[in-house]
Amino acid sequence: MLQVGKYNTLKVARSVDFGMYLDGYGQDILLPKRYVPRDLKIDDEISVFVYHDNEGRLTATTDKPVAEVGDIAMMEAADITQHGAFLKWGIMKDVFIPISHMVSRMRPGGRYFVYLFIDEKTGRVTASEKIDRILSNNDLTVAVGDQVDMIVFQKTDIGYKTIINSKHLGVLHFNEVFRELKIGESIKGFVKYIRPDNKIDVALGTKGYEKVGGEEGRILEMLQQNDGYLPYNDKSEPEAIYAFFGISKKTFKMTVGALYKKKLIELTQTGIKLIPA
Repeated sequence: MLQVGKYNTLKVARSVDFGMYLDGYGQDILLPKRYVPRDLKIDDEISVFVYHDNEGRLTATTDKPVAEVGDIAMMEAADITQHGAFLKWGIMKDVFIPISHMVSRMRPGGRYFVYLFIDEKTGRVTASEKIDRILSNNDLTVAVGDQVDMIVFQKTDIGYKTIINSKHLGVLHFNEVFRELKIGESIKGFVKYIRPDNKIDVALGTKGYEKVGGEEGRILEMLQQNDGYLPYNDKSEPEAIYAFFGISKKTFKMTVGALYKKKLIELTQTGIKLIPA
């Protein structure tokens, strides 16, 4: 079944001057010419994001939206009307949030947490600021050790409150973080502990690295928090190493050497790179 507001893998039905029509399970869905790969042919399959354009027609794009239906994300307000607001979606169309689904007094340029859903009356993707209805830890869909997608939701006295898989709330404690996180930032991690009252503690990175402790574990976590790469090596100045890692250059070299021998990182001419688990 075709899923509006999500990615779909569809077959090319026919080509026209202004793009290609895809077979949306019996519906014609236009992939505009600007998104058609040069080598795409009739009967080929392509993964596309499907949405309604401003005329209400089903349209496909290869652009990546900020969020899909079922996601909670922080989105920027593009325009405010008496009936609601339009939020930047990252594609050619904005998402509408009706005033009945607004909690904040939105303003253009402001960023707000919203949930995307399909409106039953219009069949179109719609946003809602009332995310409390979606987030619950009553019936958990995650377990200890599970890899999860998270969004930084709030900063508290003990750490960062995070939205887990657009379904639950968790806490990322300060001692698990080695850089400042931004509200609304998307991060990856794993469930570290679930308390008896279903409160969730999370950690950044990959579960497999948790057993690596001390300075080795800390450098691995810092790598994971910086897209797997850090521009520091044995040629870096001692002052720069201490300012970033809080350790001496000698300790840094010993730690990096140990991680390299364990085949957890690779050394480059400009820094160190994480080897995926």
